[in-house]
Amino acid sequence: MNIGVDAAALGMSNAVTAYTGDVNSGYWNPAGLLKIEDHEAALMHASYFANIAQYDYAAYAKKIDDQSAWGISLIRFGVDDILNTTQLIDSEGNIDFNRISLFSTADYGLTFSYARKMKLEGFQYGINAKVIRRVIGDFANSWGFGFDAGLQFDKDNWHFGLMLRDITTTYNVWAIDEDKFEAIQGAVEGQNQELPESTEITLPKAQLGIAKKFEFHYDYTLLAAVNLNMQFAETNDVISTSAVSIDPALGFEFGYTDLVFLRAGVGNFQNVEQIDGSTKVNFQPNIGLGFKYKGIQVDYALTDLGDQSAALYSNIFSVKVDLSIFR
Repeated sequence: MNIGVDAAALGMSNAVTAYTGDVNSGYWNPAGLLKIEDHEAALMHASYFANIAQYDYAAYAKKIDDQSAWGISLIRFGVDDILNTTQLIDSEGNIDFNRISLFSTADYGLTFSYARKMKLEGFQYGINAKVIRRVIGDFANSWGFGFDAGLQFDKDNWHFGLMLRDITTTYNVWAIDEDKFEAIQGAVEGQNQELPESTEITLPKAQLGIAKKFEFHYDYTLLAAVNLNMQFAETNDVISTSAVSIDPALGFEFGYTDLVFLRAGVGNFQNVEQIDGSTKVNFQPNIGLGFKYKGIQVDYALTDLGDQSAALYSNIFSVKVDLSIFR
């Protein structure tokens, strides 16, 4: 739930909290769902770690009336076809490759979103209700629940946004198959001798964004956006205190006649300790490209261009469709 969705947003280093206004707003800031004209759908796919892990996303959103909108989205991040060799050696010490099986581990996030205009002109808010499902083969699985809240304010060409994630603290409660876990203990001697914690807690986070769109000669546009991503704990973020840590992100989108888009961004600023004990600031640069025609938009992003951060780069593709074109 922390990676992000939509190649267009990822190409701008996720600095879209203030400006987002399409079906993908259910993830970035549900208040932005009010900006869709009718109803939209979106899909995204990305492969991580040399295609070992697959990251997929699908979403749908619809305008209810001039004052409200709703949306639903599903995220899956999984590693499939993992070899289970815990039964490779039978009770007599013989190796039997027929005893090898396959399993998958995956995380799912299902989000229901609702947005509504406020009586104050220019303000709108949105709320997310999230269901988290995590599965590790037959060994363990968990359920979790959480809520997000978002706010946007638009004035002329200025846009402001605030996204509060996991505002009630999101809990994941695990159910572990102790018999299968004991099989792992026997297969890997000296490791995994204690059952893991049965409860995971996701603490609240906040994202504050500002954006402005410039127009040149009616054909060219430039969107500039900045995000302040805040965690209420001391981390390796470039701005870090015992109360809050802040990771800034900056993104740009250059558009031509609302048809072709070039994007760039930089974010994920982290203080990383080096071998000699010194500290270096790492960051993650991203670039992207988009094409839009008659309500269909296809986007591409290359995240972590170069070697400035510890993250591995990934090619991300997404498509967004304004379903009203089929009426």
